[in-house]
Parts: sequence; C-alpha cells; structure tokens
Amino acid sequence: MHVVVIGATGNVGTSVLAALRGEPGARIVGVARRMPDPRLAEIATGVEFRAADIVRDDLVALLRGADAVIHLAWLIQPGRDRELMHAVNVEGSRRVFDAAVQAGVPAILYASSVGAYSPGPKHRRTDESWPTGGIRSSFYSRHKAAVERLLDRLESEQPQLRVVRLRPGLIFKAQAADEIRRYFIGHLAPRSVFRRRLIPVVPELPSLRFQAVHSLDVGDAFRRAVLSDARGAFNVAADPVLGPAELATVLGARLAPVPGALLRLGADVSYRLHLQPVEPGWLDMALQVPIMETGRVRRELGWQETKDGVGALSELIDGLGEGTDLPTPPLKARYSSA
Repeated sequence: MHVVVIGATGNVGTSVLAALRGEPGARIVGVARRMPDPRLAEIATGVEFRAADIVRDDLVALLRGADAVIHLAWLIQPGRDRELMHAVNVEGSRRVFDAAVQAGVPAILYASSVGAYSPGPKHRRTDESWPTGGIRSSFYSRHKAAVERLLDRLESEQPQLRVVRLRPGLIFKAQAADEIRRYFIGHLAPRSVFRRRLIPVVPELPSLRFQAVHSLDVGDAFRRAVLSDARGAFNVAADPVLGPAELATVLGARLAPVPGALLRLGADVSYRLHLQPVEPGWLDMALQVPIMETGRVRRELGWQETKDGVGALSELIDGLGEGTDLPTPPLKARYSSA
C-alpha cells in the first residue's frame, strides 16, 4: 500500500501518519511545504518526506504510483489575506485533485469539515445528506463548501475514482495546542490564561453547541477509509455534544447569559482592532453549523472514538496552559509566555 499524505506535518497530518505507520508493508509519503527535522523519530520513523507547495509545484510526479492520496493541506491564517487563502485552500485543492487524476491514483481522501455544512439544527442530528453550502460570512466555511463542489464535479467526470470526504467536528490534541493558540487566539494571551479556573465565565447561549473529536481518532478514521472500499461523505465526531454546561465544567467557570449579538460585536471589534486573529465569521459558523449524526462512519468503517468530546477538549485546555507542541513547522511552539 502506497499512500501520499499532503499536509502531513499539521494537527491532523501527524495523526494520520501515526495511524498509517502501523500498517504492515505500507509506504507512506508525507508531503508538506516545510519539512520537519528527519532526525526526529517521533515524526519521521517510517515516513518518506517530500517538500512541495500545492499552489505552484508539480504534484503529478509526487502522486504517481500511489494507491491513495490523503489531502489535508489547508491555510487558516493569515485570514486577512483572502486572495492567498483562496489560492491555497480552493485552487490548491483543485491542483491536488487534477494531479491525482493525471497520475492515475485510484482513491482520493479529503479532509472536509463540519464547517462545509449550511446552517442547520442544534437540537437534533443531521446526516451526510445535509446541504454543504457553507456559512456565508465565514471564508473558511465558504472555501470548504467550494472544495465540496470541486469533488462533486470530479466524481461526475471520473466515476472510476474512489472519493472519500471526512467531515470532522473540531479537532483537538495537546500537541496542537500552540498552533491552535496562534491561529485562533493570538499572541497577546499568555499561557497562564488557559489554566483551569482562570477563565471565569462561559456564555450561556443556546446555539453554542458543537462537536469535538481527538486528532488521533481522526487519523484512525482516515486509516480505516484508506483500507476500505468506502466512497462518499462521513461525519466524524465524538460524543457527547459540547455546550455551555460542558464548557463551564471543563474550565471550572460559571455560566452567564450573553446575547448573541453582543458576543458577535465583541468578536468583530476585537478583530478590527487586531486584538485577536479570528474574523467574526468563525463565530457565525460555530453558532450555525448543524449537529452531525455519526452513524455511518461507525457502521461502515467500524470507527469508534477512543477519547470522548469532553476528554479531547480537556486535553487541549491542558495543552494550551502548558504550551504543548510537536517538532514540525506548523506545530512547533513559536514563543514562550507564562
């Protein structure tokens, strides 16, 4: 089995490598724009790394002879550079898919997201047939929806190609904590802020309900999909659904009623003042995407979470407080702050 993992050094990529390394006889090629130190056994053992930029480099030669390509590469920051974001996330994905077809790769597995879904219900679960039109105010969501359309067309034009789309909830692990802090919180918040009981209040907002999953469990879902003959979309998320009460318990905080409009205003103002890097569309997405039904991935791939949603979130919170990382360019801690 020859598998090429594009975007191999990030949060999900390192978990996919960990899942695939245990497969007997597997040849795993990890592709990333910036290479990890090959001497680091935790990352490099059993993996051939290749440097490539999905926007400009030749990808066909990298993919030729592969049994499957797993496409994970995605930019979240700098979110203010919309042209760059689209070039990498949408056009870069198109280049990966086109290269896979040219190279004769029989299977493409893509990391979509709950963020690809159109607005949906929060108090009942929806399956993979829910529309993937995205959340209009979120560039991340629009890009995920746009790539879903690329795959729709690809499946129509290349019916012999096996296409799998995993749509996970929020993906956490301790080793991704510093990356998550940089991308979503910014450099102004010291690590000490994230120690339990130092965040005093959680907004008591009914639509603040979401699903999480541990990164290693997402890696296992990709492994299972590679080894199967499955096609189509699979929601991937751990139980239970996380809401204000669960957040308050994990953080040791109290609940406080906060109007959604006030929360969004705070997100907008702080973004405009460059106090944090996340545009308010991220909040819109969090409050609007549906709660996913995960029966298909459990039935057809035999997938089961090893850590529940509360455990995955707790691990991230502890990692944020400790500055946990991995020695790859995306995950390596960039600075130290108590």
